[in-house]
Amino acid sequence: MALDLTPFTVAVPEADLDDLHDRLARTRFPAQIPGADWDYGTELGYERELVEYWRDTYDWRAAEARLNTFDHFTTTVMDQHVHLIHQRSPEPDALPLLITHGWPGSVVEFLDVIGPLTDPRAHGGDPADAFHVIAPSIPGYAFSGPTTERGWSPRRVAEAWAALMAGLGYDRYGAQGGDWGAIITTHLGLVDPAHLVGIHLNMVIAAGPPEGDTGELTATELEGLADMGKYFETDSGYMQIQATKPQTVGYALEDSPAGLAAWIVEKFRSWSDCGGDVESAFTRDQLLTNVMLYWLTGTAHSSARLYYENRVAEGWTTREKVQVPTGGAIYPREIIRPPRRWAEANYNITHWQEQPRGGHFAAMEQPELFVDDVRAFFRTVR
Repeated sequence: MALDLTPFTVAVPEADLDDLHDRLARTRFPAQIPGADWDYGTELGYERELVEYWRDTYDWRAAEARLNTFDHFTTTVMDQHVHLIHQRSPEPDALPLLITHGWPGSVVEFLDVIGPLTDPRAHGGDPADAFHVIAPSIPGYAFSGPTTERGWSPRRVAEAWAALMAGLGYDRYGAQGGDWGAIITTHLGLVDPAHLVGIHLNMVIAAGPPEGDTGELTATELEGLADMGKYFETDSGYMQIQATKPQTVGYALEDSPAGLAAWIVEKFRSWSDCGGDVESAFTRDQLLTNVMLYWLTGTAHSSARLYYENRVAEGWTTREKVQVPTGGAIYPREIIRPPRRWAEANYNITHWQEQPRGGHFAAMEQPELFVDDVRAFFRTVR
């Protein structure tokens, strides 16, 4: 059954921006141990500079105008309000491509790749590689608004995405994702294989060594596992909090824009290929526009709930193997980088590309590499 789509324009009331400015001006910063750096969390000097820039220089209206260059809609899927960018290609034979973001990202991650994906002819590419791009906001995130009932786990989101694509009239499509988007896309490969031509992931999660695996790991694979161990040891506290008490942390994140920025931007620094300088990978405007989508929609707490719902429902890996063709793009600073043969126990891996640079937010950090690899994989399954 066709979905009832309502055109949507990003239009934030001026009063909301005035309130934000007032809160930023009254930020109460915590003390910091002399000589401390980012090992304790978001560094005080950087946070002060970011808040000052946000308060005095950042231009939300410019960001809003850029967001509105794309075609936005809202609809209802499985009784849940859903926002999506639905950017159709000018090429008649374009392949529908569903792209899903993660936490602490948003559709802002895709602003530099939607044009090349939908209209390769205008961006120096082959029109045969064109996609109709569907980029929804996960329920509980940004313009999809807070979820209002229990149970919105990655599996349920995948079921909603299958209904979304059917409601848009697409009976043959591809899907792509990183972070939660990768997990949701994995479940989509299990719930809607009859309509999927393939899935592409820029974060591949594998359960561990397949039974009977005695193969030696390469130096690159060992480095990936070591980095993953370091992530769980020193960088995964947010995950435990959000998976157990998301409402508690939500009070702080919904009340303090400076606190929300510290919570989110620290992950962009830790998970990108930036050598410790987050603004070598992203501009301040990019970072703040992404934060703004959480702040203006009041979805910091509800986005965190996805961790809770995942914990009580499915967990991080599936018991079933994804049989649809699967492409993996492995970025060197991605937090999860399993050996290919481990991934092959969970997916029908038909494409595996180790990228020369980039990290967790691939589409935002390395848009050209991202677009090239998405095109390369889907050429094999179109």
